Amino acid sequence: MKRIVFWAVLLAGPVLAQPPAVQVTKLVTLQYTEPRAIESMLQMFVAHINLNNQMKTMAISGTAEQIAAAEAAIKQLDVPLKNIDLTVYFVVGGDQANLEGGAVPQEIRDVITQLKGTFTFKEYKMLDVLTLRTRAGSGADTSGILNTGNPPKMSRFSIRNATVSEDGTTIRIDRMHAGLRIPVVLPGGKGVEYTESGIDQDVDVKEGQKVVVGRSSLEGPQKALFLILTAHVIQ
Repeated sequence: MKRIVFWAVLLAGPVLAQPPAVQVTKLVTLQYTEPRAIESMLQMFVAHINLNNQMKTMAISGTAEQIAAAEAAIKQLDVPLKNIDLTVYFVVGGDQANLEGGAVPQEIRDVITQLKGTFTFKEYKMLDVLTLRTRAGSGADTSGILNTGNPPKMSRFSIRNATVSEDGTTIRIDRMHAGLRIPVVLPGGKGVEYTESGIDQDVDVKEGQKVVVGRSSLEGPQKALFLILTAHVIQ
């Protein structure tokens, strides 16, 4: 029995005496992504990370196997961000002969034809068109002035975030707001209040598709505001 124990100790000795894995440090420069944006993800692979967001560099430390795994992850994460063009058309529908707005542009007349088949409004005019260009993963906003009144009517278009599906065919828009700010002059010269007409919602839209994303009443039931959205991915 003593001999068996002795041989067991001899066999276990080399295993117990194995040196610790060599730690190495490597400097990585990112081309597109901000280092802080992927820091938490890389912490799954390496023992330590030092980053410089201004210089877009990361010093990663770990074993050779950990460094290789981190570099493979960086290769997948450090890719060019896609730009997204979003355009919203503010169209008013009503029965009045002198309906406010201009002629509907050619690019959305097919959508107006669909609206005429659904709603009973006789006239459709375009009040405004606003366009945003933003990077995937970012938000943006813009606004316009509709007339020369004092104070004027205003249009606004904003998003909190926009992302593109892996196959590039669908754009997801989070917290989209599109609408009008209409001034109401208070009696007795007590100032101006603005009423809001528009939508606030999340939207999925196919790349290049024209979609009616909302309808709201405008100055009563005789008029309605329609919002038509198009989205394009810019490579």
